[in-house]
Amino acid sequence: MSAAVRVRPHQPGADIALIECGLGVHDAPLSTTFVCVGDEISTEGEEGFLRGHGTQVVDGKLVATVCGVVERVNKLIYVKTLNSRYNAEQGDVVVGRVAEISGKAWRVDLKSRQESKLLLSAVHLPGGVQRRRNAEDELNMRSFFREGELISAEIQSVHGDGSVALHTRSAKYGKLTYGQLVEVPPNLIKRQKQHFHTLEALGVELIIGCNGLVWAAPLRADRVAAEIGMDPSDAASEATVAALPPNKAQLEVVCRMANAVRVLTRLYMPVYPASIMAVYEAAMDDNVELRDMLEPDFLAAVVRQEAQRRSSAMQE
Repeated sequence: MSAAVRVRPHQPGADIALIECGLGVHDAPLSTTFVCVGDEISTEGEEGFLRGHGTQVVDGKLVATVCGVVERVNKLIYVKTLNSRYNAEQGDVVVGRVAEISGKAWRVDLKSRQESKLLLSAVHLPGGVQRRRNAEDELNMRSFFREGELISAEIQSVHGDGSVALHTRSAKYGKLTYGQLVEVPPNLIKRQKQHFHTLEALGVELIIGCNGLVWAAPLRADRVAAEIGMDPSDAASEATVAALPPNKAQLEVVCRMANAVRVLTRLYMPVYPASIMAVYEAAMDDNVELRDMLEPDFLAAVVRQEAQRRSSAMQE
């Protein structure tokens, strides 16, 4: 049985990659059905089925109204779209951009269908101080986060009206600097127990947001401070380390990591630490230049590598 690897049709070299590997978009297992708008969904042997999202009955036949994957839960049949906006869930780690400061809250763009806010009372104060926020804190909100800045946060709650409350009460959350942001379809993000990943050997950290925003950057100031013997809680030490810009070698690794995520996105493959590292290592092993990682030849090589991996896994 051959594995199916989906490639976006507008990407150059996509068809070449599939043909060279002997793969096709119709080679998916029978348990997974990809449909386009207007395709008929088989209901043979499923009497009394329930029509779910992305489906409609036309002339007694169940057809898809969106492109995606057919999912079946008991008698419910629905189509899960391949490209959809993020739907927030409590506990998700997300990356967002501050859009506006209003009252005692920041409005954060998560590329989701819901409005997201970060209250002043839900932020981590410098030095880990635990106290009530006062009028002075409200006046100095831009000293925490300004409009246009990127932040990492966690979904604290999803309200009944669909709005989302964020928090950054842990030191691992906060402002993001000196890195690259890559936007990925949220359904490609593979949920993990941890979405913060530190690659100490490479001097890079990854934040894989559940909302489809992936951040790659050199190790943060507090982590660097710990490695060189500084006290991360010491404001002076933290400011000293934060003032040190990343060197050229670190920036190249960050760019390679970001390109690895872009490769996975173009090939419509799941994005998680192991898959990112596999693409990164493949590029390093083949001495692929940074600028050539998004070229058709390397995309084809990644597809071949994935086909071999899946074939080996099936044989085991």
